[in-house]
Formats: sequence, C-alpha cells, structure tokens
Amino acid sequence: MDKTEIKERFFSVELNSKTHLKNVTLTNGSYDNVLVEGTIGELLEATFVEDEILEVTGKKGVLRINLTETEIKKQTPDEVKTNENTVH
Repeated sequence: MDKTEIKERFFSVELNSKTHLKNVTLTNGSYDNVLVEGTIGELLEATFVEDEILEVTGKKGVLRINLTETEIKKQTPDEVKTNENTVH
C-alpha cells in the first residue's frame, strides 16, 4: 500500500506511571465512544520519527501518531473545518 493511500491514523500513548492517566471511559450503552485522558507532562520534544510518525515527548510520557509533517502543513483552515464535520 502506498503511503498516500493510508486513510486510518494509529496512535499510542506510553505513560511512565498509571497515576498520569486521568480517565478511561468505555461506554456500555448504545454509543461506541472511548475516551482516554491523561498527561504526558511538560513538553520536552516534538519530532518526526522515520518521517511518518509524530512523536510528542513529555516528562511523564510519549504520544505517537502516524502523521507526516507534509500532512500537517498541507491542510488549509477550510479543509480542517470540512474534516471536523465529516461523520465517521
């Protein structure tokens, strides 16, 4: 699969301690929503790993998502609004 064909985004959160996890909600009702909240602490660094993973490193953990620098820069404000209004 070509990199431009990737539609889904994957993420991972690695925390130094479970005490940095504020909330995890898995609903049991009619909604399939999942909420994960916590803190990675004070920002230490935000870099691109292997040109296709944004890695945000804090004092308390790391957040990673497969997103390239080009993808971040190419969206106009109108495109962002359109994407926010898209039903998933």
